[in-house]
Order: sequence, then C-alpha cells, then structure tokens
Amino acid sequence: MTAQPISTVLITGGAGFIGSNFCHMLAELRPDWSIVNLDALTYAGNLENLTSLEGLGGYTFLQGDIRESSAVEKALDAAGDPATVGVVHMAAESHVDRSIEGGLPFVSTNVLGTQVLLDACRARGIGRFVHVSTDEVYGSLGAQGSFTEQTPLAPNSPYSASKAASDLLVRAAFQTHGFSACITRCSNNYGPYQFPEKLLPLIIANAREDKDLPIYGDGLQVRDWLFVRDHNEAILAVLEGGRPGEVYNIGGNNEMPNLHLVRLVLKELAKPESLITFVKDRPGHDRRYAIDASKIKAELGWQPRFTFEQALPLTIRWYLSQTQWMQRVRSGAYRDYYARQYGA
Repeated sequence: MTAQPISTVLITGGAGFIGSNFCHMLAELRPDWSIVNLDALTYAGNLENLTSLEGLGGYTFLQGDIRESSAVEKALDAAGDPATVGVVHMAAESHVDRSIEGGLPFVSTNVLGTQVLLDACRARGIGRFVHVSTDEVYGSLGAQGSFTEQTPLAPNSPYSASKAASDLLVRAAFQTHGFSACITRCSNNYGPYQFPEKLLPLIIANAREDKDLPIYGDGLQVRDWLFVRDHNEAILAVLEGGRPGEVYNIGGNNEMPNLHLVRLVLKELAKPESLITFVKDRPGHDRRYAIDASKIKAELGWQPRFTFEQALPLTIRWYLSQTQWMQRVRSGAYRDYYARQYGA
C-alpha cells in the first residue's frame, strides 16, 4: 500500500474475540511491531483475553469509543508516525439477535464510529487501513453458488445492514479521497475467546453441563466455518500487501448446516443428541452463506492452514480447559477486570 514499513498497528476492538486473537498473533509473528489496542469494553470486550500481553514492551491498551473523536485521536497519538502505522478496524456491534431487538446501537457504532475513525485516519495520513467486515452483507444464498467480491450487497438484518453501510463508507473514502483502505469479508469464525452467546461456545458450554442446546428453526442453515487464526493471518496479509480500494473475501471451505456442527460437538464430547432442542427461527434468518476466497489466494498467497478436523477439537479442548474464563464471562465477573487492573 505504501513503501513505508509498518512499525505499529492500531487495532480497534482488540479486546473482542477476533481482535484479541489478532493481538496474540501479532505478538508472535511480528514481535518488532508495537500494538495499540483501542476498545470501548462493551459487554463483548474482555481484557482477560489479553493478560499474557500486559507488561509486554510495545503493547498499549486504551479504553475508548470509536464514536468519540477524542478517543480516536488519543489512540492515533499513541500509535506514532502515521507513515508507519497500520489500522485494523474490528470494533463493531456484531450480534444478529441483539440487532433484531434494537438496531440503533449497531448504526451508532458500526456506521457513525467507522466514519469518525476514517476522518481521523485520513487527516493524519494513515497509509494502511483494513476494515474487517462480514459475508452477511451479501445476504442469503440459494443451494448453489458462492459469494464473490462482486456479489451485490443485500443485507437482511440490522447488524448486516449496518456493516454494509460501514463498508460503503470505507469504499467512499477510497473513491473520493484516495484513502488507502481495504475491506475484508469473512465467513463464520470459531476459536478461543469467543463470547458464549455465539453458537459454538454456547453449545460446548451447555453440552458440558447437560443443558438444552437451542437450535433455530430446522437447524439446516448452512454456514462456512473459518478458524480465527486463519482469518487473522488473512487480515495480516491484506494489511501488508492488499491493494487499496479492494475487497477480499476470506472463507474456510467448511460449509455445513448448523445442526451438523452441533452433532459434531456432541460426538466430540460424548453427549447425547437428545440435548438438541429446536426453537422458533429468528426473523430474516439467512439460509446459506458460502465464500469464494480465490481472489485473496491468487493475489496474496493466503489459504487456510487449519482443517476443520484439526481446529474444531482444538477449539473444544480450549473451552473445556478454560472453565474459570467461561464462568467469569457467563457471570459477568470479567467486567470488573479493567477497574482492578487500571484503577478506573
């Protein structure tokens, strides 16, 4: 994107599921880079995901809301020379069910917050900007075909509509101002540190405790499952080598119905399928997603390193070994960590 090498990455939403995994990956793969993590610490932001990075030279956490220009400016100040800063924008309200209950927080954070961030980064002359989005902006597929980067946007939930709007703002920043930004759109992520309202950690936790496993509708909604480490390696590839103004789809090549995924988890845990309980489907539930990731593979040489057969057992074992983490998240006790650690 520019000739200047990256020395610092500013991550918005770095205390969330994908963001915290991204921070850990950067500390491992790019140890000479500095990391500035800006997160509002809403319910899905958990600093306990990042305890191993505390005290690490080059890692800085700042609590702040991307909708507030003062917080964004402070984070950019901490990041330093804009010519050597890359921004990875992950901060978002992202839970579909919550967006159905009320869409305003999604519009406020995902749309307004993205514009505030774009304006500040453009004013500073940031040379690399990656906006992390979702395949849900494409809407729902029939039985055949896959989403490509040319698939028209047709979001079906307030969440995906707000993400589509933020994608278009990023596109406009490139088209109007020549801002050096890329957009990534990923399929369903799974892996460590995922908030347990999402399907996979919820199923693991409930099955372990022999609780009912609620499945929407007939459970035959098809999703493409992408291990979070593979996703983050793709984001890093786009950050370092993506072409400004381009969209890159990121998929895991693991299409399966939700019901099949749940049965795989039950088999891994040696739990009975009688725990499965079908509940009323949610409004506007997309039937199928599938990603064509041939563009990022051809241009940047990325492809998933983890097979589903490898990564699903790894993910299940992680949650089974992290009983205290799970208990603190489910009880809400994790939310006092910032006050205890930072005296706020």
